[in-house]
Amino acid sequence: MKFGEVAVTEATGAILAHSLKLGATALKKGRVLSPDDLQVIAAAGLSRIVVARLDPGDIREDAAAQRIAVAAAGENIAPANAFTGRANLFAEARGLLVFDRDRLDQINLVDESVTLGTLPPYSVVEPRQMVATVKIIPFAVPEAAVEVAAKAANVGEPLLRVAAFRALSVALIQTRLPGFKESILDKTRQVTEQRLAALGCRLVSEERCDHTNTDLAPRIAAAVAQGADMVLVHGASVIVDRRDVIPEAVVAAGGRVDHFGMPVDPGNMLLLCHVGATPVLGLPGCARSPKVNGFDWVLERLVAGVPVGPREIMRMGAGGLLAEIPSRPLPRAEASPAPAKPERTVPPGPRIAALLLAAGQSRRMGSNKLLEEIDGRPMVARTAQRLLSSRARPIVAVLGNQADAVDAALGKLPVERVHNPAYAEGLSTSLKRGLAALPPDIDGVIVCLGDMPLVAGRDLDRLIAAFNPLEGRAIVVPTRRGKRGNPVLWAKRFFPDMAELAGDVGAKHLIGEHAELVAEVEMDSDSVLVDIDTPDALAELRAKVKPSAA
Repeated sequence: MKFGEVAVTEATGAILAHSLKLGATALKKGRVLSPDDLQVIAAAGLSRIVVARLDPGDIREDAAAQRIAVAAAGENIAPANAFTGRANLFAEARGLLVFDRDRLDQINLVDESVTLGTLPPYSVVEPRQMVATVKIIPFAVPEAAVEVAAKAANVGEPLLRVAAFRALSVALIQTRLPGFKESILDKTRQVTEQRLAALGCRLVSEERCDHTNTDLAPRIAAAVAQGADMVLVHGASVIVDRRDVIPEAVVAAGGRVDHFGMPVDPGNMLLLCHVGATPVLGLPGCARSPKVNGFDWVLERLVAGVPVGPREIMRMGAGGLLAEIPSRPLPRAEASPAPAKPERTVPPGPRIAALLLAAGQSRRMGSNKLLEEIDGRPMVARTAQRLLSSRARPIVAVLGNQADAVDAALGKLPVERVHNPAYAEGLSTSLKRGLAALPPDIDGVIVCLGDMPLVAGRDLDRLIAAFNPLEGRAIVVPTRRGKRGNPVLWAKRFFPDMAELAGDVGAKHLIGEHAELVAEVEMDSDSVLVDIDTPDALAELRAKVKPSAA
């Protein structure tokens, strides 16, 4: 690829290297310059600009990123369409992100222009959470480098996968010593139930017995015989040797000790055993606390069906120091579990909400168009369902005109409702109401009209994938064959401006005022151009929609 400054008259077909704001016109970096663009640039008084030109054998950044992302995406992972040289990959199930670190390094060592970043291996991920991103650094790269990287990402099997959590049935056995408080055992059960529930598992039984081999062994054997998928043993005294009470009881129950200890603190004293094919875990004392410890790392892999044995455990030392603050008590100090919910982490990446504006009076329709049925379903419910199929959360519907009827039309869909008593004063009042109802920790919002029943979740996900205010993409607009449509994704920084609107107007003027922050995303259907304002438009839509289409 050639890169540098050239005369404007010689830049036709070149790629603009830096965004230009020329009065009311904004040309974004990465744009392939047309003769009309060059006329605008010349009229602004510029004679030379910085551009990039492809060499034979080069491939544009989006195509390169997409090829690698598709090659790397394995089970339960979906790549989004590439934009500005970036293709994000998203989880499609709750589970563990699994990949080979050496293969990841191999891809990143192909060429400085090709990068693939991920969450840490074995991260717990949620559906719709971004787990990895492919970024091509320059505007184009040699196709040979892309081919090598794509092959490395797909050799044998795709590099990345999400191992989905399985709904396992788990038995808990706790041992006692003289003077041991029953309240500690009660709290331990509660914490264990919460920990299992967070992974979609169920505690099916709990036994309590003396801390002796003869009392514990038959209970382990019975739990396995009764069909538990996993057995957890909390000892009244921490395990200190392979010949201690709990490992000896496992052997007496017909099992084997696979591994004792792990390079994770807290969690060092974990015991991994099996009775037949059933895993039996002797738990460290820190497992009485809801805070993350080494037991969680092993439990998560077992629930996800990911192999975990001595070698896997012994390689957990990197990142295995889980101390939160320097003053954390010594690992052997007894934990005091609080009956709190398990800690929940916020998935990385932007948090985008969606507003469904459903308060209008439908003057051109003559009746409330949002209640009109399309293939047996109210228009507003169809639009809401499309929003729910995207990664945007939460979905907030603003109701006004015939609010009770619109609310009933939405039914049990998991959409938050807010009422706009001033809906007759125009669209801006609904926008203000909706913005005020959004949670404070979101990064942006997609504003969707209730009369867009064809917009697809994948359309919204493309907007979200393109959103990056730090890279100058703070307003993301869908286009189709060069024509702008709806809905539009707005960064949080514009909320104060939108809250000052008045009358029956939206925020369209802000797009012109901040053209340098606008990213246009081309869609593959006309759905972003279709809204229903008249009886004729409704009739045309009904004729096109296939029966039972979602």
